Amino acid sequence: MTPSRIRRLACTTCLRPQSACICCWVTPVEQAVEVLILQHPLEVDNPKGSARLLHLSLPRSRLVTGEVFDLPALLADLPGTRNASGSPKHNLLLYPQTPQNQPPGIAPLELAPGAVDDPARLRLVVLDGTWRKSRKMLYSNPLLQQLPRLTLQDVGASHYLIRKAHRPDQLSTLEATCAALAQLHGDAGLLQPLLGAFNNFVTQHMGYRTLRSTGSNHIPNN
Repeated sequence: MTPSRIRRLACTTCLRPQSACICCWVTPVEQAVEVLILQHPLEVDNPKGSARLLHLSLPRSRLVTGEVFDLPALLADLPGTRNASGSPKHNLLLYPQTPQNQPPGIAPLELAPGAVDDPARLRLVVLDGTWRKSRKMLYSNPLLQQLPRLTLQDVGASHYLIRKAHRPDQLSTLEATCAALAQLHGDAGLLQPLLGAFNNFVTQHMGYRTLRSTGSNHIPNN
């Protein structure tokens, strides 16, 4: 099959093969917090990845692929991204603040008191990759290391059954971002529709895995 033929068989929205399109699970959520997803290149074509579904479901999000980023440009306030008062955004990095996740001699900045009170003034920065790859991204971008960290609270077990995790509380990019947005908005139910769609996405992928193990070529319709 020629490369052009392969491209025609891919969905132009979710970029997945048409037989495994995830657009049916896209669930738009009107969130006030802007989300910047920094995706490791190895995640782009990973069929188990959740970042694309997350990005398509969050109107106020950007998805940028790479390992080293022009962060001053990415974190600058673009036209139309400031809140009604014209105030600049506060950037938060969604990443655990532990000694192994922080280069020696560099400490994350602290947010000003009350900075998280207005979700419209916040920008959440999310790293999409394995723990090893995301740590490499963090170490390769000094500005990321300086961003204030957001620590998730009361995180339950992950439903991300299609990727191996070392602990029950290790979440997918989508789950972690949803938990962070719910925490920042003070609304536990805000992201529940998207989390429900994510569970369906996981079930869909597990079905594909079952079909491959049985040698079936039939892909179920959703």
